[in-house]
Amino acid sequence: MLKQEDNEKITRSGPGTPLGNLLRSYWQPVALVSEMPGERPVKAVRIMSEDLVLFKKREGWGLISRYCAHRGVDLSYGRLEEDGIRCLYHGWLYDGQGRCVEQPAEPDHSQFLGKIRISNYPCVEKNGLIFAYMGAGDPPPFPHYDCFVAPDEYTFAFKGLWECNWLQGLEGGIDPSHVSFLHRFIQEDPRDMYGQQFAEEVEGTGKKLSTLVGESYRPDIEVESADHGLRVYALRQLTEDIKHVRVTNLLFPNAFVVPFGNTKVFTQWHVPIDDDNHYWFMIWYDFAEPTDKDTLLQQRLEGVSLPEYRPVRNRSNNWGFDPQEQKELTYTGMGLDINVHDQWAVESMGPIQDRTVERLGISDRAVTANRRMLLRAIDSFAAGAQTPSHPVSEEEAARLTGPIAMDTIAANDAWQSRWVEREQERRNASPWAGPRENVEETVDA
Repeated sequence: MLKQEDNEKITRSGPGTPLGNLLRSYWQPVALVSEMPGERPVKAVRIMSEDLVLFKKREGWGLISRYCAHRGVDLSYGRLEEDGIRCLYHGWLYDGQGRCVEQPAEPDHSQFLGKIRISNYPCVEKNGLIFAYMGAGDPPPFPHYDCFVAPDEYTFAFKGLWECNWLQGLEGGIDPSHVSFLHRFIQEDPRDMYGQQFAEEVEGTGKKLSTLVGESYRPDIEVESADHGLRVYALRQLTEDIKHVRVTNLLFPNAFVVPFGNTKVFTQWHVPIDDDNHYWFMIWYDFAEPTDKDTLLQQRLEGVSLPEYRPVRNRSNNWGFDPQEQKELTYTGMGLDINVHDQWAVESMGPIQDRTVERLGISDRAVTANRRMLLRAIDSFAAGAQTPSHPVSEEEAARLTGPIAMDTIAANDAWQSRWVEREQERRNASPWAGPRENVEETVDA
């Protein structure tokens, strides 16, 4: 349960808000490279209640205010020129830094254009996502997380629209106990397809992950603070001597890292569009084999409507709820795509969850730890202090690696070391990751 003022503090992200200032001080994904039109790579985007236009430059990407400083018309319809956007109304040309560099209707001797500059944000492309830095001062260096350093051919990027506040989406991703219920199948999932979460057998168990977590529905949950944010362990007792160990992570402030089978992992950011809607952006990466991007893209596109990437199953059609399916096949009755299950869980709370009336238990340890961290960071950032996972130098960025996310089994007395050994084995066998010299130092959260 939170005080109302705290719930406001951690959900409101518009310009000038305490949370908005904090989120803007980190690189945030704003678009997929694949969604940018080929012939005219220009797209209107709305991020944290700011209306912007993204466009391709000769080198890299430009992100500037959507509205011309002259008479306020929409620059997303502007003419894309060699290195800028030209307003259709009076021909004002803006470069990638938001500077007005031509005003053809003004006198030749006019210096008026030198006074015009609109909002602009630097952009960097990383493994299929375009990131923007919307904060003050120079942008921080990128951490050396696996999702950023993996070769492009071992990755896949996608996004989706969820019609609720960003924090609801994030909190679903760091909640390790919900997978035992929300993603449960009454019967076996009838599909056999590439890129299916919870479908692989957990090594050494002979059981699919969906079956294993469904049978062991009361995990012990432990949470540690780490350089990247939080590390979360869900420990399920399989036999008298053996545990299943699931390691997930909060990537502060608005992402999480989750295992996807034995060799795959994904990092997912939850980025506010405004306070009532957000996009999740994902980089999926494989330690062992190149990804089949075409197959993954086709599968994902079947479940959304373009250009918004809004799920076909949504509030307007009750997320496709089928009571007969709920009785016979899936726990939710909302289809086989577990992304829809997660979407329903967080959207059904309403646009902004009222956390003043909720009742949290022991299984919510990661959620409560994150809220404490987020509230502290908002206040610390406002006071000028450094916040978690925020490198200020290339040396600090190089130390932000991983983070490790996996499913494995271990003897009761060895699980703290076994997941680290298993990670070393996975990296040693990887064509690109290489051995890991150490694991981040951790302290109790």
